[in-house]
Amino acid sequence: MMNLKELNIAIIGNRNQTALMRLAGIEKYKMIEEDDHDFQEKIRESLKEFSGDASIGIIMIPEDWTVHVEDLVKYIKESKKITTIIIEFPSKFETEKRNVREYYKTYTKNLIGFNIEI
Repeated sequence: MMNLKELNIAIIGNRNQTALMRLAGIEKYKMIEEDDHDFQEKIRESLKEFSGDASIGIIMIPEDWTVHVEDLVKYIKESKKITTIIIEFPSKFETEKRNVREYYKTYTKNLIGFNIEI
């Protein structure tokens, strides 16, 4: 099993999102533009590739892109064999989720079995 200190973060996003995260030190990324003719397929392929990489512990994806990969996200989140965590981040200046704090609190509880308060 891989040491937790060795796990990486990966991002799937557009040019601005990936550039920002690369400045923050994230080395694994897939840059996809929404006007690409095979936009949805590129998202699916990227998520499959990253979720199959044992060195990746967290995959970040814009929340409005997850509609294209709902089945894969559900499988990864519910699978006990895979240690990858998928974080859906707001795509624009607003989030689709009304209460982001409650969303991630519930997500964390489902993921590890208890809440973490910071």
